[in-house]
Amino acid sequence: MGLNFRKSISLGKGLKLNLSKSGPSVSFGKSGFRQSINLKGNARTTVGIPGTGIYYTKNTNVKNVVSGLTGKAQEAKNKKAAGKAAAEPKAAKAPKGTKAAGVAAGAAAGATAAAAKPAVNEELIAASKAKVEEFAAGIEALKSVHKQSDGYIDWEAIANGAVSGQFKELQPFAQSVLAGDIDAYFKVIAEVGPFDDLLEYGSGFEVGTDDPSLLEVEFLVKSGDIIPTQYPDMKANGEIVMKDFTKSAYYELVQDYVSSTMLRVARDTFALLPVRQVIIHAVDKVLNPATGNDEEVTIASVKIKRDALATLNFERIDPSDCLESFESNVKFKKTTGYAPVDRVLA
Repeated sequence: MGLNFRKSISLGKGLKLNLSKSGPSVSFGKSGFRQSINLKGNARTTVGIPGTGIYYTKNTNVKNVVSGLTGKAQEAKNKKAAGKAAAEPKAAKAPKGTKAAGVAAGAAAGATAAAAKPAVNEELIAASKAKVEEFAAGIEALKSVHKQSDGYIDWEAIANGAVSGQFKELQPFAQSVLAGDIDAYFKVIAEVGPFDDLLEYGSGFEVGTDDPSLLEVEFLVKSGDIIPTQYPDMKANGEIVMKDFTKSAYYELVQDYVSSTMLRVARDTFALLPVRQVIIHAVDKVLNPATGNDEEVTIASVKIKRDALATLNFERIDPSDCLESFESNVKFKKTTGYAPVDRVLA
């Protein structure tokens, strides 16, 4: 994934001249995101916001993302192992003689008892249990994105030279950042990559501003790629079967993930730059009942002030309830999920 800066000169009627390090180019049409997936499952996503001058490009492997949450590959392995564990041993032939016949009868009785009670594959059960626990931990991580944040950057200390290590690399930007130079903000974002660790979940981010006291961030959710629709359930013999989440459980998980990530974006923004406010827009594909098509729309928008965020106990809050305490636009139902909303204005 790379953070890219680009300046565009409008030539009228939707036509633009793009200037970048790789050279000039001409583009037309509405800004948005493009995605392509090849036969190997490799995806390339490019996203841009009008007027920000910034866009993200990210390469991912869709198959790895999906299999990591659903465990489909492991499911096939578990079924194969369960089949071997359930296989019955062949009965031994009875040896000649009366004594041997008695031995054979005992062996046959033992074989019958063994057949009545299937062999337990402890290794399979342990592996399946670990897989279920791993999945549960992954789900919890999706709901707890807000609980971690980047370390606070003290720009005054950096400007005064009272820092060491990696912070010294930011010293050339310090005075400009403290003066509210927006170009310096963008350079720092490129240098630090505040949302890079969130990209591990598969989402994309764009930033822009024309006000040094505020940063605006668009969060591309891509819930269809990130949020699993099934969960692993382990049988008594250790076999794992995938079951569908109920609609309400699925949509609530999407809500938890979106809300948690929006709070995390706010935390990381305030840790990185001396802005007083951050506006975050979550964008995803949802059903437009007017057209009957899935369309990319804003599903949640919130304005968060630095002072208000500083009062929160992130270990104990419910992210979706927390967003309601700020100026926000959200329409959510447990049975249908998110609906399109207008964006909060600066």
